Amino acid sequence: MSTRFSGRFPAVITLLLVAGFMLAAAEPEPPPSKKPGWEWISPHDKPIAVLRGHEDRVQSVAFSPDGSRIASASRDKTVRLWDASSGRELAVLRGHKEQVNSVAFSPEGSRIASASQDMTVRLWDVASGKQVGVLRGHEHWVQSVAFSPDGSRIATASVDKSVRLWDAVRRNELLVIRGHQRPVFSVAFSPDGARIATGSADKTVRLWDVSSGKELAVLRGHEDGVKSVAFSPDGSRIVSGSKDTTIRLWDAINGRPLAVLRGHEGSHWVHSVAFSADGSRIASASGDRTVRVWDVVGRNELLVLRAHESPVWAVAFSPDGSRIASGSRDTTVHLWDVSATTASTEKGKSP
Repeated sequence: MSTRFSGRFPAVITLLLVAGFMLAAAEPEPPPSKKPGWEWISPHDKPIAVLRGHEDRVQSVAFSPDGSRIASASRDKTVRLWDASSGRELAVLRGHKEQVNSVAFSPEGSRIASASQDMTVRLWDVASGKQVGVLRGHEHWVQSVAFSPDGSRIATASVDKSVRLWDAVRRNELLVIRGHQRPVFSVAFSPDGARIATGSADKTVRLWDVSSGKELAVLRGHEDGVKSVAFSPDGSRIVSGSKDTTIRLWDAINGRPLAVLRGHEGSHWVHSVAFSADGSRIASASGDRTVRVWDVVGRNELLVLRAHESPVWAVAFSPDGSRIASGSRDTTVHLWDVSATTASTEKGKSP
């Protein structure tokens, strides 16, 4: 017995070391949310609604263009549709074979695109909840999906280091864009549809010409992988959120860095960022269990939303800017009233 045990012992030690390395590489779990001295409590600790139904982490959220619905994507392999007013679950979209990483509405709101670790992007009819198409071509997990402003194209980002452009109607691949050295986590169209921005594990944000696939600029400054990117509504700025815990603002024309927003606590990643429709505010979601709202002009923190019980992975503004939806590892989607921050930013503007 002792001989057999001693022969297996090195293998056991190896397994323990590998497990330890994986745990060390993962994002640290934040301290308990009500730990004395760690955080203050505000009226915004209570969301206006909590949407329950997912059975695993919520990784992406999106409002429909008219603000009436919310789509959420989860590690439970589903996309769910919710009534944004009542919080009622409207539909469960099933078809992906692995976790769903990203979800986006088409500009007219009739379709949803979802990106998954099954290496596909699936298209859904919002009215019926039925799958109407599958985009195949990526060679690894698809991390992010976005519709062009006119709805004619879809952009996707993948762990295979590529960004791909698709015809949203014919559902064929138009272009493969390569240049990132590591997995691509996020993709966003400019408001005019002429450019896309991408964020990658290689610590860069890159700008690309949609027609040619030519790289226009490399935005350097983050000290770790870039998890999320978004254009401002007027196309003049880009915001990025990173594993380095910061949010950065960039000039979208020349790539010049404009500001670094710091406030998320500890060593927790910024998983998601979003601009409000008027471009005055940014929302960020972090592993520290908070959503934060920032004033773009003053570059100061306006609000901290605390109620999620686990890291927050996704954030989106409603089209009118009055609400925020956030998705978390705690399996819920929270809805928040942030209308007061609109008044705050208006007061801070010059006459």
